[in-house]
Amino acid sequence: MKKSILKFGLMGGIFTSFTMVATVPFEDKIGLDRAEYLGYTLIVLSFLFVFFGIRAYRESTGQGRITFAKAFTVGIAITGITCLFYVATWEVLYFTILHDFMDKYAAHIIEKAKASGASHEALMAQLQQLQQYRKMYENPLYNSAITFLEPFPVGLIMTLISAAILKKKTQSPLPATK
Repeated sequence: MKKSILKFGLMGGIFTSFTMVATVPFEDKIGLDRAEYLGYTLIVLSFLFVFFGIRAYRESTGQGRITFAKAFTVGIAITGITCLFYVATWEVLYFTILHDFMDKYAAHIIEKAKASGASHEALMAQLQQLQQYRKMYENPLYNSAITFLEPFPVGLIMTLISAAILKKKTQSPLPATK
């Protein structure tokens, strides 16, 4: 089990790290809204390795059989590894070349609020809240926890779906005939 988890977890992690690094230069060009859609699309693609990892485990170690619980265990472990790569990559990017991300994000949110007709008081309250988030985001532990929560729900859903699709119980032997 460890071999399949490690293999597919590393593949998912490397994929998510590579795609994050490859798309960062385009974030300003395509805008934060499109970058968010692109990012979540790439997260979903990285969690396809959960499906393939569970299937590989079922076929190699499970002799073609796997319970939902075992499939879930394999999938959630692959998800965890992939998420750790995602967090590590974001931490390196954020604290090196993307340190202005929260400023850009705050400006984007305020512009969207202005466009929707928010009052001056509402804008000031939102700006104050965004400044508090920026301060909290400077703490690497808080930053890591929030970053982990971005891909994990997607990985959890992919794990549940994959485990449900791939489960195969052992067949009970047919009763003896007289």
